Amino acid sequence: MSSSSFSLPFLFSLYSFALNRYPIMGVSSSSTSSSLLLQLLVLLLCFVFFYTSSVSAQGVTGRRRDRELVPAMFVFGDSLIDNGNNNNLPSFAKANYYPYGIDFSGGPTGRFSNGYTIVDEIADQLGLPLIPPFSQASGEQALHGVNYASAAAGILDVTGRNFVGRIPFNQQIRNFETTLDQITDRLGAADVADSIAKCIFFVGMGSNDYLNNYLMPNYPTRNQYNPQQFADLLIQQYTKQVTSLYNLGARKVVISAVGLLGCVPSILAQDASSRCSDYVNRLVLPFNNNIRSMVNGLNANLPGARFIYIDTYNMFRDILGSPRSFGFSVVDRGCCGIGKNSGQITCLPLQMPCANRNQYVFWDAFHPTAAVNVLLGKMAFSGITRVAYPMNIQQLASL
Repeated sequence: MSSSSFSLPFLFSLYSFALNRYPIMGVSSSSTSSSLLLQLLVLLLCFVFFYTSSVSAQGVTGRRRDRELVPAMFVFGDSLIDNGNNNNLPSFAKANYYPYGIDFSGGPTGRFSNGYTIVDEIADQLGLPLIPPFSQASGEQALHGVNYASAAAGILDVTGRNFVGRIPFNQQIRNFETTLDQITDRLGAADVADSIAKCIFFVGMGSNDYLNNYLMPNYPTRNQYNPQQFADLLIQQYTKQVTSLYNLGARKVVISAVGLLGCVPSILAQDASSRCSDYVNRLVLPFNNNIRSMVNGLNANLPGARFIYIDTYNMFRDILGSPRSFGFSVVDRGCCGIGKNSGQITCLPLQMPCANRNQYVFWDAFHPTAAVNVLLGKMAFSGITRVAYPMNIQQLASL
């Protein structure tokens, strides 16, 4: 591995350390936090364009069922489901190095996990091959779906700019239009329209609009909007965006909630007692409530639309509230990371992760382990109405 392969992950780790040394707003405070963080960002930005890294994801297939329940799945989101789209971007937000992918048959691919993401498990449940990233999908691959997710991306275009390169939701939708044109050239407009209407569209956005926008001291957002106003701003934009997908042919759309952000190791490390931040957890609730209302409204007003809401917030609350009943024993630190709660510096290149990864809820400073992702994927696929509203993905696929 070349020295440049280490540079961006190392710089990202420094950035992660800065977020903990000079914490996000609302978790703890420092009179010099904003200026010091900005100075560090200026320094890091000087390096970012000189160091880029990439890997070619190896072709892999999942534990597929015998029959495909839908023709394809198209995925939009952030680092929770990115599977390689950031690899070739000049970005701090990358995961294309060991030990990321240590338990994945393709090795490090750009997934922010030791193995599967939630959409990998959902693809398996649907009988589909693992969905390729837009940066690599071509030809026949795109016929089973494409993943457009990008680490640090948000609903708002300005979200995540501290990480430099990322693909916001608006651009992800434009990338889907490119794929749609390619598929149309192969199959014809009539066949594509019928096929797209049967496909699953998975959308998981919003986490970065809080962690890497509203809560960041170098953003003005928190001074401009109270929590409810910000949630309303997000849902107004989000509604336009998912309606754009509907106008492009999407009919079966899965919208995931923002999870329990106040309990990730990076946030725990900022509390003297390593407790979850009630402030951060409460902060995202108005937005999640807005998503559920949006789903009801879209289903009522868009002919043929079938939008569903996956409540990952309460899924995570259940897991953290009774971890042993789900097979987990470590909930307060990452499996791979450095510092307090293994969350002050996120997983470094070639760092030795924990051995008992299936017992950990968190893989690194921000992301769950593959064991949790598989569990969440199964819940989303066949869960009860409490976590999958008004139906689960299996029921949605059968319509």
